[in-house]
Amino acid sequence: MTFSDIYQGKKVLLTGHTGFKGSWLAFWLQRLGADVCGYSLPAPTEPSHWSLLNLDIRSEIADIRDVQRLENVFCGFQPEVVFHLAAQPLVRASYRDPIETYSTNVMGTLNVLEMCRKTESVRAVVNVTSDKCYENREWKRGYCEDDPMGGHDPYSSSKGCSELLTASYRKSFFNNAMFGKTHHVLLASCRAGNVVGGGDWAEDRLIPDIMRATADGKPVEIRNPSATRPWQHVLEALSGYLLVGQRLLENKPQYAEGWNFGPAEESDFPVSKVVENTKRYWDRIDYRLVQTAGAPQEAALLKLNCTKAREQLGWTSAWDNATTFKRTIDWYREYYENGTVRTDSDLIAYVDGSRCGNEK
Repeated sequence: MTFSDIYQGKKVLLTGHTGFKGSWLAFWLQRLGADVCGYSLPAPTEPSHWSLLNLDIRSEIADIRDVQRLENVFCGFQPEVVFHLAAQPLVRASYRDPIETYSTNVMGTLNVLEMCRKTESVRAVVNVTSDKCYENREWKRGYCEDDPMGGHDPYSSSKGCSELLTASYRKSFFNNAMFGKTHHVLLASCRAGNVVGGGDWAEDRLIPDIMRATADGKPVEIRNPSATRPWQHVLEALSGYLLVGQRLLENKPQYAEGWNFGPAEESDFPVSKVVENTKRYWDRIDYRLVQTAGAPQEAALLKLNCTKAREQLGWTSAWDNATTFKRTIDWYREYYENGTVRTDSDLIAYVDGSRCGNEK
């Protein structure tokens, strides 16, 4: 999966590069030959995937809300492509500090879009939000790109706001019909659900919680065991983001829209089943299922309809659930038992699997 070598030599500004998704994307972009500049707060956890990768890229440690610092980086680096991933990414943290959540996820996005508008070199912008940007009505069907934005909790609502902001900038400043006439920027947004993979140590996420407890020799307490989610490897979502970025760089305004990236329907598993399956790949894992009274509301059911990405982008998942969780648990097991970081081998296997339709 080379994306037609479109990223070779391109100057790519990646916000949120020290986070879980961002560090995987920085790694992949570097392997594609891009000149990457990361802009982010320090890695949010210790250990962190970002620090373990030790990538040789330009890394600006700063707040996305610092407009002057952000402008200096845009002016100095002159990016051609911008992937915006910087965010406060946790639902439960958004209840504790809604002001930080909205200021980062909404005003931070505004700052990035303004810099893209003011920087002559920018040609393509991909704003990464979340499946939680949709008004969740607990439907059994997947949400489509034209369903209403919304969100119950502050995090979900902030991502809905980020999508509305993106749509406004696309209509006001980066209008697709005026591309090549009054402007030269194509702007898309990408939405993905629960992603798993090695190197995530964020709080209040299922796999990181399991891995931390296992490393400490303790059982993990699993809240909301009946909650159903679609599960996909982080590389699946990132392949979609990179594919959208490729189409924008090819000057195709029809792709400057919102896009969903999620797994097939058979990947919808309750949390309890996911936890049971993890023991297949590491017998040290132990857990207790609990229902926590008075916990903040989280969606019981949420999934995406990805028909548009399949039919218009030709994007499909390369790994099934078994491969996704085996790769993920093996990554942590190798790290905790041998100090090995399997990121490169996982990426190679994913790219090979994408070429032939399944992992060999």
